[in-house]
Amino acid sequence: MLDDLLATLRVITIPTRTNFRGVTYREVALLQGPQGWGEFSPFLEYDDNECAPWLASAIEAATVARPERFRNEIAVNGTIPELNDKKEIEALMRTFSGAKTFKVKVGGNLTEDVMRVARVFSNAPKAAIRVDVNGLWSVEEALTNLYAYYEEIGPLEYVEQPCATIEELRELKRRIKIPLRIAADEVIRKATDPFKVDLTDAADVVMLKVQPLGGIRRSLEIAQHHGLPVVVSSALESAIGIEYGLELAASISDLSFDCGLATGSLLTRDVAEHKIVDGKIALGQISPKLDGLEVSPDRFEWWKNRIMRVGKLLT
Repeated sequence: MLDDLLATLRVITIPTRTNFRGVTYREVALLQGPQGWGEFSPFLEYDDNECAPWLASAIEAATVARPERFRNEIAVNGTIPELNDKKEIEALMRTFSGAKTFKVKVGGNLTEDVMRVARVFSNAPKAAIRVDVNGLWSVEEALTNLYAYYEEIGPLEYVEQPCATIEELRELKRRIKIPLRIAADEVIRKATDPFKVDLTDAADVVMLKVQPLGGIRRSLEIAQHHGLPVVVSSALESAIGIEYGLELAASISDLSFDCGLATGSLLTRDVAEHKIVDGKIALGQISPKLDGLEVSPDRFEWWKNRIMRVGKLLT
């Protein structure tokens, strides 16, 4: 199966609008099968073992029929990277037309982070605000910083992965004295076995990212196992990967939070456009165009070799 898919391999590069956690461009491998395109785009520094679920997701997308949909459009949040320029923030927020929720990347510098969150809130005072820390804080830092956000704008919708470990999340939840939901991301998607992670008294929401978790079927199994509300989010994919994330979100019967699937606004180019209308993205609107985005021959070979190595781990 993988040999047949490799015959269709296209590898493209897409620049980002800003420095997004150190990423200024995305290289993306695409495989076409009987069910459409699948995307394999683990970050360049990931080792083969961490890449394995990403490839499983790409193969599933290319070869397995999509599950039943419970909806045909997905409400999305706007994502604000670590920007501090007022005009840049305002311009980026406008690209998320009608969004009722904004996720703000934080964790580097408290003064700048609070200012960024406050600017987003001032531009959208009726929006739900969530912050994403990527596990950068200690428990003590999380307590200090979350109280600062609370004093500045009031309750957050949730904080995503404020600390790195389950034990720290559990301690934070026990000690904090303001209303707060904690969303678990890295502790699930980077776990050797996401089913063995005990989220009791540590998290209120589970982040689902279709590629890192190994595809739609496995993501749904993880969600069912943990029994918590979920948010489907992207891994800064091309429109092809985003479309598969939208399919995951559409297949969840009870979707109570806006999803982080509008990250196409963070790219300067893409293989297709997902239009945001009244804060929602409709499924089935893309027709990928890859010409002009392809990488050099040596980068193509690098990705082909990577896929072949990772593919051996799936057998």
